[in-house]
Amino acid sequence: MAMEPQFSDLAASQATYIQSERNIYLVGGGIASLAAAAFLIRDGDVRGHRITILEELDVIGGSLDGSGSAVEGYVLRGGRMLESKYVCTFDLFASIPTLDNERTVTQEIFDWNETIKTSSKSRLMHDGRRKTAPEFGLSENHILTIERLVLEPEAMLGAASIEDIFDPTFFKTNFWVMWRTTFAFQPWHSAIEFKRYLERFAHMVDGFDRLTGIMRTVYNQYDSLVRPLQKWLEDRGVVFELNAQVTDIAFYDQGDDTLITEISVVRSGSLEKLAIDASDWVFVTLGSMTEASSLGGMEAAPEIRGKKDGGAWTLWEKMAAGRPHFGRPSAFADHIEESKWESFTTTLHDPTFLRLVRDATGNTPGEGGLVTFPKSNWVLSFVVPFQPHFIDQPEGVSVFWGYGLCLDEPGNFVDKPMAACTGREIMIELLGHLNIGTEAAKILETANCIPCMMPFVTSQFLRRERGDRPQVVPNGAKNFAFIGQFCELPDDVVFTVEYSIRSAQAAVYTRLGLNREPPPVYKGKFDPRVLFAAFMALHDFHS
Repeated sequence: MAMEPQFSDLAASQATYIQSERNIYLVGGGIASLAAAAFLIRDGDVRGHRITILEELDVIGGSLDGSGSAVEGYVLRGGRMLESKYVCTFDLFASIPTLDNERTVTQEIFDWNETIKTSSKSRLMHDGRRKTAPEFGLSENHILTIERLVLEPEAMLGAASIEDIFDPTFFKTNFWVMWRTTFAFQPWHSAIEFKRYLERFAHMVDGFDRLTGIMRTVYNQYDSLVRPLQKWLEDRGVVFELNAQVTDIAFYDQGDDTLITEISVVRSGSLEKLAIDASDWVFVTLGSMTEASSLGGMEAAPEIRGKKDGGAWTLWEKMAAGRPHFGRPSAFADHIEESKWESFTTTLHDPTFLRLVRDATGNTPGEGGLVTFPKSNWVLSFVVPFQPHFIDQPEGVSVFWGYGLCLDEPGNFVDKPMAACTGREIMIELLGHLNIGTEAAKILETANCIPCMMPFVTSQFLRRERGDRPQVVPNGAKNFAFIGQFCELPDDVVFTVEYSIRSAQAAVYTRLGLNREPPPVYKGKFDPRVLFAAFMALHDFHS
């Protein structure tokens, strides 16, 4: 058991403590922790060997994952959208070289997106026929509601849902179909989060019908972002403890001040206690959107699991018990029916599917972005990235990814809910929507579709109230901070790489005592040119 520190001695010990000798622990191995470690080293001159990242899985990267092989099948649980206003993300990766050391990751991304510009010719498809630049189809009442929502203070919205704000006709518009499938919104999700997205991406509304402005990495985000960042950290001595599940964190309270004194870690079935000194720091990633994910196969459907099938939610619940300023994890973890959806990654060993999709969509791989079938009972979408999508992907092998938002409805071509479908059945449904008939058997013969069930993937979008998400550095926190998707950052939007990296930057700068903050969130809503372009687009006025 760690000894209780004396707060009377804390100020003196911190004043004389050599910062380079401080031990720093990062709970969770996702992009928030990786970014925090990089900012500590880059901006705080912390020695890398003093930083330890504790990750319950056997791989670093969290939700930015990419695994498998051409033989076993590649797997991507998801992929985050990038765009040019992700200032914290590009600030971080401007310091990280690519794996080949030819340039920075940021420069690689911008160079790549000058070469491969997203411009969809088939954002929506009906019965195998593409719809280029589909009209939004909003009424004046819908547009007025959008404008009122943007102006409404968040405190006035409270726990309202999107469907509390809009009338039922809004959810039949092309605007809603494209918005919900680009960002994964559901009608029952938080009106506050929807409002933040409308504000945050106001500058992209004008090109939303063709997905212009959306940026991609050269490869999947694990290969293009996580691996270079992990290598940079390893080169500087950062310690990565994999298969290390943090099961509890001990706190010592005195008045309004709180200190972490001990971390309980399970490694190989054995419980260990890490004593935390008053001068040490701990950064804790709260929750996880990909916790309890499960994979199926070409002949197997994935399981639906819960929060007890991983450690992230249970840990937050333990920490928050009796400490309301640590947030309310139940708001996000106890509503699986409202936060689940299913993705699928298909590995192809024959060019037929890509050829047919190219001809149907009018886009080459990597150029078009997300394709959605509005008539799909599953709200099915898919995207064919530039090939190869994995660094080790052999020639003649291709990969694409897709997902469904409504898992409990029978398919249009397969009389089963998506949640109960094998990879083969998901492919049959997709081929049906593409009107691929005679060559379907050949595609199925050489395809390996791996579905992935994610019970918490949109949990950060669930209806919430003030205090459900804690501050990055809660009041009284002396040697710790919270990072990731489930802490509160004004103005920015969850479900983005940017949000996780911004939380890490804010946490590190506060703990370091630096007289600086992360770069401000871009606010296009104050730019008259952005507002005019968005106004014209919402009214379907095209030049």
